[in-house]
Amino acid sequence: MEFDWLHAYVGQLAGVGASVLWTATTLFFTAAAKRVGTTVVNATRIAFAFGLLAVTHRWLQGVWIPQVPWTQAAFLGVSGIVGLTIGDQAIIAAFVEIGPRLALLITTTSPLWAALFGWVFLGERLPGVAWLGLAMTVGGILLVLRERRDGPAAVPLRKLLRGVLLALLAALCQSGGYLLSKMGMGHGEGGQVVEPQTATLIRMTFAAMTIVPALAAQLWLRRRSTAAIAAPADERVWRLGILLSLCGAVTGPFLGVWLSLIACDRAPLGVAQTLLTLAPVFILPATAIMHHERISLRTTLGALIAVGGAAVLFAVKT
Repeated sequence: MEFDWLHAYVGQLAGVGASVLWTATTLFFTAAAKRVGTTVVNATRIAFAFGLLAVTHRWLQGVWIPQVPWTQAAFLGVSGIVGLTIGDQAIIAAFVEIGPRLALLITTTSPLWAALFGWVFLGERLPGVAWLGLAMTVGGILLVLRERRDGPAAVPLRKLLRGVLLALLAALCQSGGYLLSKMGMGHGEGGQVVEPQTATLIRMTFAAMTIVPALAAQLWLRRRSTAAIAAPADERVWRLGILLSLCGAVTGPFLGVWLSLIACDRAPLGVAQTLLTLAPVFILPATAIMHHERISLRTTLGALIAVGGAAVLFAVKT
């Protein structure tokens, strides 16, 4: 009985935990990409996370290949392609077009899309307190992200429109991917219960099937167009980059995605998606310590509002 509260709020706790892990992932992958490049980081994270998930599934579930009804496996597979492949590629492209801050501002609409999808497709109706928490969290994150604007006026109109559409696509893919994941885990009419860990493995398998060949082709084209690719000046730099990539794979595609599916499984979709967007807030103290960045009063206020909104969302029992 003393742990009943933990059972009631496991979805919310998983959502916050995933955001914390994705904060670490951002730091790991940023540092790794500076040393070995984004192509190597992307290939390493998917391959390593897939291996970890497969071994963990064999250990916990006793089988290498999950036994899941093909319709639910299809939902999970498509969710992996939509969320982990298309969504990730869209947000990275948006970063290039309009900068990370403006792109992240647009992706803060993902909780609203998730709440809409959950209502239309799963019949999830959020109480008033949940909408209050959602609004507080999204508003707080907006304050944090708007502290240093990217200056969209300096971006050509065509590039700005392209970047905005890509960021909006990423937000829709995030929410849509989690909706498909929730349906694949058995939410809806007549579904068989599928554990989040099993669902994560299926999603990552389909994501790897699409993203790894694409990355391999990109690397092959790059080598063909370059007479000689210089090796890293320092072998230790290369090894450190790979190590950082592996650390990011553990905190992100492995544990972070796993926790995100627990959140979607055990909490309403809109609540889960909101708690999964807290990384921009959690990264503030890390960057302040590591890069000696000054945190303004507005940023601090935004962080407090977002955390307050997250606390309100914990009142939504599942």
